[in-house]
Amino acid sequence: MALKSAIRDLRNKPDLLFLRLPNLVSLVCIVVGVVWLLLLPLNEYSRRTYISENALLPGQVHAYFTGSEQNIFRGYKREIEGLLNEGAEPPARREDTTLNPTYVEQQDSRMAYMVDVANMSTEYPKKLRSILQVAGLKVATQKYEYTSAGITHQGENVYGIIHAPRGDATEAIVLVAAWRTADDELNLNGVTLALTLARYFRRWSLWSKDIIFLFTPDSKSGTQAWVDAYHDLHPASVQPLPLKSGALQGAVVIEYPFEHRFHSLHIVYDGVNGQLPNLDLFNTAVAIASGQMGIGANLQEMWDHNDSYEARLQTILRGMAKQGLGYATGAHSSFMPYHIDAITLQPKGQGWEDEMALGRTIESLCRSLNNLLEHLHQSFFFYLLMESQRFVSIGTYLPSAMLIAGNFTIMAIALWMRTGYHLRSAPSEPRTPQKEQNPAPVTEKTEQTARISGPPVVERLLALPLTLVTGLHLLGLVPLWTLNTLSHQFFTSVTYTFVVVDVVLPLVLAALLSNGLGLFSPIVPQQYLLIKSFSLLLLGLCLSTLATLNFSLSFIIGLLCAPLSFIGRLQGLSAPLRYGLAVFGLVLLNLLSPPTILLGACWYFGVSVETVLTQAAFGWDVWGMWTQVVVWCVWWPAWLIGCVLLGSSVF
Repeated sequence: MALKSAIRDLRNKPDLLFLRLPNLVSLVCIVVGVVWLLLLPLNEYSRRTYISENALLPGQVHAYFTGSEQNIFRGYKREIEGLLNEGAEPPARREDTTLNPTYVEQQDSRMAYMVDVANMSTEYPKKLRSILQVAGLKVATQKYEYTSAGITHQGENVYGIIHAPRGDATEAIVLVAAWRTADDELNLNGVTLALTLARYFRRWSLWSKDIIFLFTPDSKSGTQAWVDAYHDLHPASVQPLPLKSGALQGAVVIEYPFEHRFHSLHIVYDGVNGQLPNLDLFNTAVAIASGQMGIGANLQEMWDHNDSYEARLQTILRGMAKQGLGYATGAHSSFMPYHIDAITLQPKGQGWEDEMALGRTIESLCRSLNNLLEHLHQSFFFYLLMESQRFVSIGTYLPSAMLIAGNFTIMAIALWMRTGYHLRSAPSEPRTPQKEQNPAPVTEKTEQTARISGPPVVERLLALPLTLVTGLHLLGLVPLWTLNTLSHQFFTSVTYTFVVVDVVLPLVLAALLSNGLGLFSPIVPQQYLLIKSFSLLLLGLCLSTLATLNFSLSFIIGLLCAPLSFIGRLQGLSAPLRYGLAVFGLVLLNLLSPPTILLGACWYFGVSVETVLTQAAFGWDVWGMWTQVVVWCVWWPAWLIGCVLLGSSVF
């Protein structure tokens, strides 16, 4: 009865039902969503990692990569260093070099040489091919070329295949060593270690899967060209592969760009568009490194993780930032779109572990992948890691993004209902003496009819709101096309141009809608509410769907768009107060526009706008990254509509 009474009170007070309650519920959804995320680092909301696939048996075999193999490593290293010394320029100090140099650090003299990779582009593949052929592998090469933002990326991949003595060439494992790491450092020890492992693995007869050793010029384009060609999905500028094996079951990338011994292994696992490898692969690497080899494992560049709440939360936020941006964090990221689980192993710190320890770790990891009877599938593909041995599954963290996305849907439904009723009743007719003398009889039926009918229903004018919302979302294709097509030297000026456009365009549209300017009659208040309703409904729909694919991107954009739920056309205020609030709100909204957020982030991290947008264009052209689509076709139109509604208060 109490619930019925509360519902009856809300029905009799439409102002409370349509105006105050939706705002309160939306605010509660946003606050609860943020608090939900902040609770995840607690033990009650997270779990310890575990191996779901029993066939992996991590750390259960003895690794034999040691002893005489170190002499082979040193011999291969001298051969590759000979190529570098032939194409090296005079010594140069590291701080005096230009952008993106490649270095070779000599262990004995600690001299840094800037290497012209272009001059040795033909000698380097020849040397690798000859070493792999002598080791007994089947070897092939592949040339590729990509053009993005006016920059041409080209090179030649070299790869060799060890056919499994106990297999039928239906499955394969990939070991990748790029000439340059993801940080654009010379991966001399990584390439040398991969060559040594190729010769070492060739002598074993225990493999049930083929093993492919892939050597690429860089970590960005080379691996992507090879993986695309392996699945026959490469563009015309990429050569097809003359030699293939079976279905790829996993990939491990080796990055060892320095000469000194290391302390721990940094495991990089983030993929393109927020995709993640199967958690079993990450857990296997951690179990082998920490348990079998006694090497510490780090993630998300957290070198001094003390397992406190702050450290856990910082690790989660760093992982969410990389996942939300959706860019490739290494050569392993190119395998993710093809459902191939991959990670990158990076030695870090100063310690007593050497290349033999890293080689034994990779050997044991390959032995575990070799035990698989089917593709990794039993563990999680959606998770947040807070340390190497603790994670949060999707069922626990997904409600936080869904609550933030749901607040837009709640406001959209409330606005839709509000536009169908007159919230304020028409002024009552003056009473006449005749009416007072002969009042109409009030019966139970008329009283019930009046109670059920509630506020009078009005017709909704949908044409203009639907056209405006659709047109502004299609307008997002303009910056999307511009920033993925222009040459990189124009990116900075174009960004500042969009900042100016974001200031002027909402005011122009607001004036056009308020005054008509002779093109159409000025719109009525109901249509402003419909514009906001359609915009928030579309925003909530997109973010809710996106949360299941890229939780971090949905959560970040949802927070940035949260003010849009509470901003609209100001009414019922005096002119000076209305103008002041509208101008203040427009200034705050412009600080949350996509171009302004980009400029602020670049300033905070000390990165140029040109570098960020060049990387984004490369991700669009080569990696298939669709973060820009969400930014310019979902976030920017919703933000623009919010500015238009607020700007209409001035006119």
